[in-house]
Amino acid sequence: MISDQVKKRLKSIVGKENVLTRQEDVLMYAYDATNRHYQPSAVLFPSHTDQISEVMQLANRVPFNVIPRGAGSGMTGGALAVKGGVILCLAKMSRILEVDRQNLIALVEPGVITSDLQAAVEDVGLFYPPDPGSVKFSTIGGNVAECAGGMRAVKYGVTRDYVRGLRVVLPTGEIIRTGVRTAKGVVGYDLTRLMVGSEGTLGIMTEIILKLLPKPEAKKTLLALFSVIDDAAAAVSKIMTSGVTPSTLEFMDQACIRCVDQALGLGWPTDAEALLLIEVDGRLGQVDVEIKELAGIIAAFSPQQVTVAQTAEEVDSLWRARRSMGPALANIRPGKINEDVVVPISAIPDMIRAVEAIKTRYQVNILTFGHAGDGNLHVNVMLDWNDPDETARAHYAVDDIFKQVIALGGTLSGEHGVGITKSVYLSYELNQAEIDIQKRIKRTFDPNNILNPGKIFP
Repeated sequence: MISDQVKKRLKSIVGKENVLTRQEDVLMYAYDATNRHYQPSAVLFPSHTDQISEVMQLANRVPFNVIPRGAGSGMTGGALAVKGGVILCLAKMSRILEVDRQNLIALVEPGVITSDLQAAVEDVGLFYPPDPGSVKFSTIGGNVAECAGGMRAVKYGVTRDYVRGLRVVLPTGEIIRTGVRTAKGVVGYDLTRLMVGSEGTLGIMTEIILKLLPKPEAKKTLLALFSVIDDAAAAVSKIMTSGVTPSTLEFMDQACIRCVDQALGLGWPTDAEALLLIEVDGRLGQVDVEIKELAGIIAAFSPQQVTVAQTAEEVDSLWRARRSMGPALANIRPGKINEDVVVPISAIPDMIRAVEAIKTRYQVNILTFGHAGDGNLHVNVMLDWNDPDETARAHYAVDDIFKQVIALGGTLSGEHGVGITKSVYLSYELNQAEIDIQKRIKRTFDPNNILNPGKIFP
């Protein structure tokens, strides 16, 4: 808890209208997408960098913990006040400060909604590729803090590939700039890359310089359904070595196909074991050639059905099905543990088979979908949190899934981060020396351990 005197000082820094302290007001900031609950003492809504700097200086003197927060859509508990303290919500810092068409960059504040930025730059013929599943409500600041990926990562990369520079308030209150506006820059250590994906533990980003691309002229979308999941996996491997790089290459297993079909009434064959949703983009004539080439590759792997969308409405219908995957899971069980593991593309069939074995071993329902083009699979272990036995079996299943991922040469998280939900598994992937050096970096930036404590490290 923080004292009334500290609350009064916080109100003087950001304005009393920008501070919530009543229990009923701060309650909604006690949760994120993990559905875990940690009540903060207050919630602040700063509007500029200097205010955040003053808050951090005060936090070091008192002291109290500060937890940065965007939209609260994170899947690993990164925006939760797990050790108490004050939530610093950046929702009011939501301006697109600049779109430079000549130099292909944008300057934005952290509270900008990702899809709002995409729409704004597309209006002037430009393109911001990162496309997380939460694109309609997640913020750019949260995307940078977690190094969000998304469906277009197979061709265009993830958030870190688009962050040129940052303005950052350090945990001790100093304000720094990292990176450059130019395409190249190697003066000093790459603090920008260090900040990206640091999950709000090393600094609070208040301005973000993003690289943009010219907007693709056209795109084509293809749906393929397979009777045998191994055929779909083999098709993915062939596509990724074909010389045609799709902008998206999405995968659903049989349980996901049935789940979405039941929710939306799409008429998909329920005996299909796998689905691939593929999109190519580029110049007008190029996309027609590439989609035909990919359809030809897929034809060699005995698909049940191959459909190339012919109208904008058909394209929207296909992507609505993919984006409905998350909400549709609620029809299976009321709760889920959503893990975003990554394995080498060639190991996808082995990972799918391992998940099926784990599903049988622990008698839990597991659905797998995700970004097959870069090996990023979202493995959803379904459960009822009110059933202690099922919850225990679900956690055992997750443990086995992680062990299998590492055995296949993969990583425990592709885009969700570590937060609190994966910290206990950190040693599966990192040795003690690797963990210790990261802890030393944290202590260097945050000697009093007040910025988002309790995250990443067990």
